Amino acid sequence: MRVMSGIPISCLIFALFVGSAPAQTTVSLAARPAPSAAKLPPSDFRVEARMVQIPVTVTDSLDRNVMNLNAGNFRIFDGDVEQRISSFSMTDAPISTGIVFDTSGSMKHRIQDSRAAVKQFLATAVPDDEFSLVQFADTATLLSGFTRNPAAIEHPLGSMAAHGWTALYDAMFLAMHQIRRAANPRRVLLVLSDGEDNNSRYTEAEMMSLVREADVTVYAIGLFTRARGLERMTEETGGRMITVHNLPDLPAAMEKLSREIRNQYMLGYFPSRAGSDGRYRKVRVEVNLPAGSPPLRTSWRRGYFVPDN
Repeated sequence: MRVMSGIPISCLIFALFVGSAPAQTTVSLAARPAPSAAKLPPSDFRVEARMVQIPVTVTDSLDRNVMNLNAGNFRIFDGDVEQRISSFSMTDAPISTGIVFDTSGSMKHRIQDSRAAVKQFLATAVPDDEFSLVQFADTATLLSGFTRNPAAIEHPLGSMAAHGWTALYDAMFLAMHQIRRAANPRRVLLVLSDGEDNNSRYTEAEMMSLVREADVTVYAIGLFTRARGLERMTEETGGRMITVHNLPDLPAAMEKLSREIRNQYMLGYFPSRAGSDGRYRKVRVEVNLPAGSPPLRTSWRRGYFVPDN
């Protein structure tokens, strides 16, 4: 991995072909003199959100999804105040996934296995799922807007070549901007990378602010490297990061993430504290089981912004 000295610290990228005539969209981020506060248009999650909906994933000690719980097994807190659960469901709605794929120089001997992992994920698609694709090395490039045709994402994988440095946060910003055009309410950012950011104009702090505001869950696979900043973003949004230390373990890691993305509870509540101050409110979820039950792992979106009216 090439590292740029002095620069702090996980969806996938390719050319898009539709039908018989290839049509490629290449949109790159233009450079800026110095980083400033990252801005996106107001998130759908913030606009007129009377009911707050929090996606929750529950797994057991063997990383198997637990899907036999009911509303009475959950407690949800807005700040320190417990809320009454008004809506409860086990969602299987279609998903819009933005794939962010690392093609930096250190991926040279990992590209083939990474391509196979993306194809494996695309194979789990259900009707009305859609995907977009962002590639990054020295810079981030949007190679495909959202499409419901997995083959249109798979085709460019064969021509990817590893080179350059790692503009991870720029790629996440570009993918998040694109995902705001997604058709499905359930939105996921899936990142596959083997290193820390070392060439972005955006910072970890800016990206953390953006993922807090956006209605998107971040999942990531880290190849041989545990990117702490990226891991914090997955936790903040209720997603997960899996670090793979051996390439033969990559298919199993992708299968785990695919399963978690497809198996979630959705908890909805009307905040007891009214307000329209635009502030970020923290959320906590607890799972209550009978004494002696085996421990469970629970992940959820850690907060939301109150609409600023």
